[in-house]
Order: sequence, then C-alpha cells, then structure tokens
Amino acid sequence: MHDVLGSLPSDFLVAAVSFALGVLVTIVWLWRRAAVIRGEVALQQRAVLKGQIAEQLAPYFPAFPFRPSEARFLGKPVDFIVFEGLDDEVVRRVIFVEVKSGKSRLTKAERSLQECLDARRVSYEVFRIAE
Repeated sequence: MHDVLGSLPSDFLVAAVSFALGVLVTIVWLWRRAAVIRGEVALQQRAVLKGQIAEQLAPYFPAFPFRPSEARFLGKPVDFIVFEGLDDEVVRRVIFVEVKSGKSRLTKAERSLQECLDARRVSYEVFRIAE
C-alpha cells in the first residue's frame, strides 16, 4: 500500500498544519469574543430595562418636582406631560418632562421637541367626531 503522507513534500505538510492550526485558533477566538459580546449585550439590555422602569416610576421619587397625580406618562417622544394645577382643576402650566439616568443624552427627536417648545411652536386643537 502506498503511503500518501510520505509522498507529500514536507513544506506542504507544514503549511497544511499551520493553516489548520490558524483556523482552529480563529474559531476559538471568535467563540470567546461572541461570549464577551453576548455578555455586553445582556448588560446593555439590563441598563435599558432599568432606565425604562425608572422613567415610569420617576413621579414617585422624592426629588420629582411635580405632583405625581398631575403627570401623564407618554414614553415617546417625551416621557411625561405634567399639567400643573390639574388637581385643582385650573391648569396653570403644561410641562414636558424627559427622564434621563446616568450619562444618557437626548435623542434627535427629543432635541427637536425641546427646540419646538422653546420656539413656542405649540397649539391646542379640538377634534370633534361626527355623529
């Protein structure tokens, strides 16, 4: 029986083994990197979830500067609209409140809403449903 490996040049064997070893090292590196990425994604998801919970509970924090009963949760594009004076049935002021935690920043939509409000481009409309 003919020895197949004996007829191959040694340079080819070295190259084939080196290639196979390189592939194996790359697979192990990718596997470990995927585990790290999965861990980072899980941490980010937890942070987002904590932020969403904190947003909805914000009116009940002692530092929240408005009455919780006058705050209405929207979530998007702003977290709350506060109708100051609503409990007394005389709304004196309407305040848009965005809740942020940590180092989070305003999104593009949130910034544009803030600019719209700052420029007083606000109106009140009544929509009547036809009978």
